[in-house]
Amino acid sequence: MIKKQVKIGDLLIEEGYVNKDELDIALQKQKDFRLEGKHKKLGEILVDLGFVDEKVLLKVLSEQLGIDFVDLYTQKIDYEFLSSFPINLLEENLVLPFKYDENFVYIATADPLNYDIFEMIENFVGKRAKIYLALSNDILHIIENLKKYLKAKELINRIREELSNNALLVTGAIDEFVDFILKDAIDKRCTDLHIEPQKSNFLIRGRIDGVLNELFSFDKDIYYPLVSKIKLLASLDISEKRKPQDGRFSKEFDGKTYDFRVSTAPVLYGESVVLRILDSSKIFLKMNELGMSEYNLKKFENLIRVPYGMVFVTGPTGSGKTTTLYAALNELKGPDKKIITIEDPVEYELPLIQQIPVNYKIGLTFASIIKNILRQDPDIIMIGEVRDSDTLKSAIQSALTGHLVLATLHTNDAISTITRLIQMGAEPYMVGETLVGAVAQRLVRKICPYCKRIYKPTKEELEKIKKYIKDKNITFYKGIGCNKCNFTGYLGREMISEVLVVNEEISNLIVEGKDRSVILSVAKANGFVTMLEDAIEKLKKGITTIEEILRVVKVDSV
Repeated sequence: MIKKQVKIGDLLIEEGYVNKDELDIALQKQKDFRLEGKHKKLGEILVDLGFVDEKVLLKVLSEQLGIDFVDLYTQKIDYEFLSSFPINLLEENLVLPFKYDENFVYIATADPLNYDIFEMIENFVGKRAKIYLALSNDILHIIENLKKYLKAKELINRIREELSNNALLVTGAIDEFVDFILKDAIDKRCTDLHIEPQKSNFLIRGRIDGVLNELFSFDKDIYYPLVSKIKLLASLDISEKRKPQDGRFSKEFDGKTYDFRVSTAPVLYGESVVLRILDSSKIFLKMNELGMSEYNLKKFENLIRVPYGMVFVTGPTGSGKTTTLYAALNELKGPDKKIITIEDPVEYELPLIQQIPVNYKIGLTFASIIKNILRQDPDIIMIGEVRDSDTLKSAIQSALTGHLVLATLHTNDAISTITRLIQMGAEPYMVGETLVGAVAQRLVRKICPYCKRIYKPTKEELEKIKKYIKDKNITFYKGIGCNKCNFTGYLGREMISEVLVVNEEISNLIVEGKDRSVILSVAKANGFVTMLEDAIEKLKKGITTIEEILRVVKVDSV
């Protein structure tokens, strides 16, 4: 193997990624580490200080050394081969021999100058090494998956052994395997777990902070007993594989009870199974724990305390609309109020609130329930989702007869709520008379506090948001990735929102049929803050990143 000497600091200065002062600080930091008896590479220190992004560092090294970059998530990792290496050796050296063929062993590394470890792997495997650059977080993430793989392998071997000796479906190993998968999902803060059959294997993916991540990949023979066990737990028909089914079950982990809502659907190579993980602690969220800005929270609190009218919470699926409404109901509930909800399905049981689940099989729809519950003398009605004109007309009628109606709707922003209601068949004068306000929201991932570092955005990132930022002296942050955040750099989510208050002036504009640009202009004159502006404030406070804002908000929406 030919060894090359590379002065990474000089290269980064030459390319304009760091300046001399930043390099001097990093070099001094490196000397301090040496005095403490620690060895830390200059590139690693520059990344930790936030002077350069790891992707930029690897890009420069790639060009200088002529080494290709590999996206490990696009590679089929040979975990069996990987398990033949000591895990601590891989972690300490940030190296991953991810596959091999007749001639080469393919090694991904975040440190292309660590020649000793490459030679060690070459000698161990007996093949020449082909080196690729990869992000350190990606390498660490796959090593964590390796640890899970070894545990899963042990359980799978037991399952195969038990099934070969006993034709019965329910075996001890299958029970442990289901618990292993569910506990792993909970530990990783998954809100949904997806079990997806492929032609010769099946994937298990989890939605963490709104983004799907691959958790496991297993051989197909384990898929059928796993799915059958989950269907049994959810009281579903295990023999029915051609029709979608829905069910639920509960399990306790670490002294805490979790509900799992199960949905199955027939797909090309079997059944896709999705488990929604419901954490009952979320229903006790208070309004001030939602993550709303203090300014928007005050406006929202005023909206839900009006005696009658309609208040909509809008946003795409998974944006936290139901959680926001539950928090509002927790704020409003009391022995002096009759609150009724109509939900599809009822996800959490709320004390002091009467909850009605929709049942389409027997004709129990949102619209039909609303017409009947007015005889129940409610003060407040919560509608899980306004999907059609019949439900909307019933909601408007309820608002006109002196009830406060809280509901969700799918729109991209608060102003579009008005347009959407009219498109669904409501007369403009009815909307103007009954609509009290609308909240539009999204959830952005929060920077992990355990690995949060100062960050220098690229020119491309700054270009996309510069017209929305007046303060030029903002300190930007990002998470570099750690065990706490599953090496994503993000831990948890926070709401960004906009709250439209329909005052008399805006009500008149709605009745007159004015378009959204006119209504938006008047709303902004009255203090309306757009979702993007709210997101920029979160960026300034170091809560989230430019990358995350661009993922969930249209930058041309202002």
